[in-house]
Amino acid sequence: MGEVFRARDSRLGSDVALKILPESFAREPEHLHRFEQEARAVAALNHPNILAVFDIGQHNGLPYLVSELLEGESLRSVLDQAALPQPKAID
Repeated sequence: MGEVFRARDSRLGSDVALKILPESFAREPEHLHRFEQEARAVAALNHPNILAVFDIGQHNGLPYLVSELLEGESLRSVLDQAALPQPKAID
């Protein structure tokens, strides 16, 4: 739903993921609600396999979400190569 960038948290001195809702979506109340709902849902969870949300807000009218930065391949990239074996998918 949004664009994700690698960013630097200058206060904490660490790299984070910055997800920004594009302006075209930010003008649509339904998309804005979904973006905020996603952030609240993820922030309410605490599990090693779910990324941590650090902040949510708006800058110059564009909603953003700051989360931990996860390194590695995207799920799409992995699935484009081959189907996952069942044990790996479960893990």
